[in-house]
Amino acid sequence: MTVKLLSRRQAVILATSLVALAPGLSLAQAKLKVAGIYTVPFEQQWAGRLHTALKAAEARGEIEYKASENVSNADYERVMREYATGGSQLIVGEAFAVEAAARKVAKDFPKTAFLMGSSGKPASPNFSVFDNYIQEPAYLSGMVAGGMTKSNKIGMVGGFPIPEVNRLMNAFMAGAKEVNPKVEFSVSFINSWFDPPKAKEAAFAMIDKGADVMYAERFGVSDAAKEKGKLAIGNVINTQAQYPDTVVASALWHFEPSADRAIKLVKEGKFTAEDYGPYSMMKHKGSSLAPLGTFEKKVPAEIVAKMKAKEKAIVDGKFTVKVDDSQPKSTAK
Repeated sequence: MTVKLLSRRQAVILATSLVALAPGLSLAQAKLKVAGIYTVPFEQQWAGRLHTALKAAEARGEIEYKASENVSNADYERVMREYATGGSQLIVGEAFAVEAAARKVAKDFPKTAFLMGSSGKPASPNFSVFDNYIQEPAYLSGMVAGGMTKSNKIGMVGGFPIPEVNRLMNAFMAGAKEVNPKVEFSVSFINSWFDPPKAKEAAFAMIDKGADVMYAERFGVSDAAKEKGKLAIGNVINTQAQYPDTVVASALWHFEPSADRAIKLVKEGKFTAEDYGPYSMMKHKGSSLAPLGTFEKKVPAEIVAKMKAKEKAIVDGKFTVKVDDSQPKSTAK
């Protein structure tokens, strides 16, 4: 075997080239700095979905992730600025109650990418919005509820009557009505994103009036159903493991498609202001109906068949669940 030695000139050229290349190599290997800002605890279901998706990206080695929970609305702008000033390249959180402040911060840091839960529109160049458009599995869970109620009375406890909640409740009601036209609904809002005791009390009041299935848009509702021996339908996350004899089905939200898209675009330098709402829909795997699990043999077979057929029609684009953001009303007499 012949070994060809480099001339001194060739060696210098090679060494110079490697030095020039080195910064590019380190840049490609550097992890994206991502910050999460939440006004509620990590355990709260909505914020929990964001936190879980970003923790998964961190576990894969894609990002360096820092997060703050229980940030008050009054402190939100300050925390956003601290993360942006500290070098975070992507900031994720919720702007619903702090729209003006969040958008002001984004405008002051045009090179930082912002992906915020918001009822408003994206703002160029760097403020993207998202929402939990999980009305499709909410409709399917409503079909299950309509088939499981024996009293034909369903109770529904929500956080605030805002579009993000209203559309899920309306879709749930429409699904229940499809399989059971006789069903009646009691609807109330606790005006909080995280107050399990208050949600529990609201649920108790509905159960006392005959509701035997509860739509648990908030934590605390399933606890009431469990104590009273009634059924519950979950929202955003699957809590059947904690309530195996209570939670029949759940409409799940998967933030991963939205988070992964934003991370990829920021890394490529292609992040722009857009609406990420559609990435929460079933065709993008942004939402799904949880497996029936412990209730697989308890839900009537005809209801399961109808639900499965509707699920396929949604995924195939043959059925569209109406997005109704109006405040749902009680129909129970």
